[in-house]
Amino acid sequence: MMNSMTGFGSKEKKIQPWGKASLELRSTNHKFLEIVLHLPEGFLSLEDKIKKEIEQKVKRGRITCVVNVAENGSRGVFINKKLLRVYLEQLKGIQRQFRIQEGISMDALIHLPGILSLNTSRVSAQSVWPSLRLLVREALDNLVRMRRKEGAALGVYLAAQNKDLKNILASVKNAFRRAVEARLSKMKQDEERAAFLKESDITEEMDRLGFHLRNFTSKFYRAQPVGKELDFIAQEMQREANTMGAKSCDAVISGLVVQLKSQIEKTREQLQNIE
Repeated sequence: MMNSMTGFGSKEKKIQPWGKASLELRSTNHKFLEIVLHLPEGFLSLEDKIKKEIEQKVKRGRITCVVNVAENGSRGVFINKKLLRVYLEQLKGIQRQFRIQEGISMDALIHLPGILSLNTSRVSAQSVWPSLRLLVREALDNLVRMRRKEGAALGVYLAAQNKDLKNILASVKNAFRRAVEARLSKMKQDEERAAFLKESDITEEMDRLGFHLRNFTSKFYRAQPVGKELDFIAQEMQREANTMGAKSCDAVISGLVVQLKSQIEKTREQLQNIE
């Protein structure tokens, strides 16, 4: 089944008794598999585990994963009284030493580094992982479903393009046959005919292009990713079309080859989105 490399998947879940977590996955095209994670503070230890889950379902594309968490209730405020006492002793010493009459304000004290902070969560990332893993898998299922749906639409488009290419190739074959018959009928010497055929014969190129077109559609329903392989086949198509254009002995053939090259280029553009 052909898959697109673009898609989106998200899921939100309550994690009792801790709170709520949401996860978003966004996929875009890329030559290889690249996973970019945006995790909340304290969850970096889960990075490798999340990547392994994604790697099991996605083989190619740039995957951006964003995890957001919201704990039940609000965090408490922590005042570092020991550190505050040290600050006060030092500040009072400075007042006495330099005879500073101005008092020390509360606002200045709470803004000193390390004095005021929020209590950190007591729930460890590892204890949350079993529930978070289910969240990752459900969001991945949504992402894969969208990639598959878009891939099916791309498959229909590529099949239509391939059919058009086959029709143009058939026209090239007919035009080539007529052009050769017309040119040879005007030549009287065998040497002249042989030289003309050597320079202008595109039979092999047409046969190879026909093979590539058949091979292209045969890859559509393979289980594994086919994007790179299809792009390689399309490159070979382009190569044969270029050679046919260079060897063309007729204006009609040249015009048809231009159509071939244009259609192949459109195909290659769409293949950049196939996994």
